[in-house]
Amino acid sequence: MLIEIYDKGSSTGEEALNRIKESGDIFCITSINLHEVLYDLMKYAKPSEYLMQLPVLDYSAKDAELAARLEIGMERKGRKMARIDAMIAAIAINANAKLYTNNKKHFNGIAGLELF
Repeated sequence: MLIEIYDKGSSTGEEALNRIKESGDIFCITSINLHEVLYDLMKYAKPSEYLMQLPVLDYSAKDAELAARLEIGMERKGRKMARIDAMIAAIAINANAKLYTNNKKHFNGIAGLELF
């Protein structure tokens, strides 16, 4: 989604950014998402200066423990969860942050996670 937001020609990204601004919530990024977005931006030689100014929620040992529990919990419910999604969800839950995503199906049903 951040790729869409930083693509000046994307109406989806513009709509997302406006919703975030209108909410009054603080906009930040996880260290995991930062890696994903920087990879794509650098690969296609797009600027990333603004992205580097965002507050970053780092991945901690507490997040690792919760991510493992989330992933196992979803598997027990018969739902495969991507490890990276479990890591991102754990960071958001532990930070009491809302998660903004275009892939809501990846994150629906995760206890304690609030989607934006």
